[in-house]
Amino acid sequence: MQRPKTKRRNSFPPELAKTPKPLGMKKAKKSVEENGGKLRGADRSAYFARREAAKILRVVLEGDAKRRASASIKSLIYQPSVRNKKATFALLCETLKHLPIIKDVLEAASILNTKWKRQQELVYIIVYDILFGQAVPLVGDAEKYLMRHEGALRSALKQLLSQRNVKTVKQLIALHEVPDVSVPRYVRVNTLKLDVDSALFELQKNYSVQKDNLLPELLILPPGTDLHDHPLVKNGSIFMQGKASSMAAPALRPQPGWEVIDACAAPGNKTIHLAALMMSRGKIIACELKKERVKRLKDTIKLSGASNIQVLNEDFLNINPKDPSYSKVNAILLDPSCSGSGTAASRLDHLLPSRTAGQDTDMERLNKLASFQRKALQHALLFPALERIVYSTCSINQIENEDVIKSVLPIAESHGFHLAKPFPEWQCRGLPVFEGSECLIRTDPAKHGEGFFIALFARKDAISSESSNKNKTTILHSTPGIKDEQRKKKRIPFISTNPFKMWLYDQLM
Repeated sequence: MQRPKTKRRNSFPPELAKTPKPLGMKKAKKSVEENGGKLRGADRSAYFARREAAKILRVVLEGDAKRRASASIKSLIYQPSVRNKKATFALLCETLKHLPIIKDVLEAASILNTKWKRQQELVYIIVYDILFGQAVPLVGDAEKYLMRHEGALRSALKQLLSQRNVKTVKQLIALHEVPDVSVPRYVRVNTLKLDVDSALFELQKNYSVQKDNLLPELLILPPGTDLHDHPLVKNGSIFMQGKASSMAAPALRPQPGWEVIDACAAPGNKTIHLAALMMSRGKIIACELKKERVKRLKDTIKLSGASNIQVLNEDFLNINPKDPSYSKVNAILLDPSCSGSGTAASRLDHLLPSRTAGQDTDMERLNKLASFQRKALQHALLFPALERIVYSTCSINQIENEDVIKSVLPIAESHGFHLAKPFPEWQCRGLPVFEGSECLIRTDPAKHGEGFFIALFARKDAISSESSNKNKTTILHSTPGIKDEQRKKKRIPFISTNPFKMWLYDQLM
């Protein structure tokens, strides 16, 4: 993990004694005093990065302890309120990576009183920097307190190495480490602001880029490509979105002029993708229950430039399908809360304590999620003018995917819907647990970088009507007799006092 170029500290074991020694307390204090007691440059950046990382670490650890879906580490880092994103991201990930060791060291050192236990996330961050990271200046009460116990921390680390029968910190980390998964960087071109070829031209100035063979607006860059500060990302011309996630909106195939509901919209990537496919014509109702996520949704919409989206701070289940306001809804995109098991790698979930402890499967939670998902899908089927529904999750669990579809399918058929097959060329399909599962779409985390699931319900009479209209159009354009008859009906009379001109007009017509 890359960190800003600052003076690095070294861990305690004697085999690393050839590397530069840690900055001692006297030198750190002298450095601060020479600067008038103020932090400057890299020290200032690191100081505030620790505070920002501690806030995010608290959210991550609380969510992991309760086993509930929460924002990913990346999305928390790259929210606008975080200033020094790169330093904070690196510090947070490295602290999580070393967290089992840090906890063991703190327990063995027995240095935390009640006050500092209440700020344990900041303590974890600073202890990481003391033992494995960069020099810690003596500014800030937490830094001062922990640096006074630096000797006890290092002694506890040395003792831990001996107990685990390893010689280096790297070997100690390997006992807890889960291998990282390397996946390409996908970006989706926001065609409301920029065409695909122009985006490709701009990105190729600095990166190796190619077009995706399935989605025309998707571009592929090498794994690890950091575009968060790229001008095209900042102005909303491109959005960083995985391939599987980018398949949901095109599977729905919303038409310009339609009314569409995005039932669980935040953070809004799929919402604005719908707007681009509809060329900002028609209407999109973006539902989001949680107020804090509504702000994120509105920010995404504003950045995209979409003009046909109405944000509704409401539970989708509370919307009355019989309300005249929703009598013209043609399509619904339902991407409900799920376990997120398919995006564990990209979400960096392998760094979470529950994953490293092998506690990543919680059947009680999965059953509750599946119950909500079934209820939401059944509710979506009640809208009277509905033609298409896409149900999608970023989960690899059958209980959230095939089992939900199988249980709702009889109800869907009673409302005139059947399973349609989006992206016929896509090979990875649903698990063969019921007839019709070959219509479902799956993506494989090992093969495609993330696990995703998509099901498309289409109303039978709407499909028939659409096919009939296409056939009529084909007949009209291919049958000379009908074409001539239509032309005669639309013929505009030609009036002239010149007999020759009138005769010539008749011959031409």
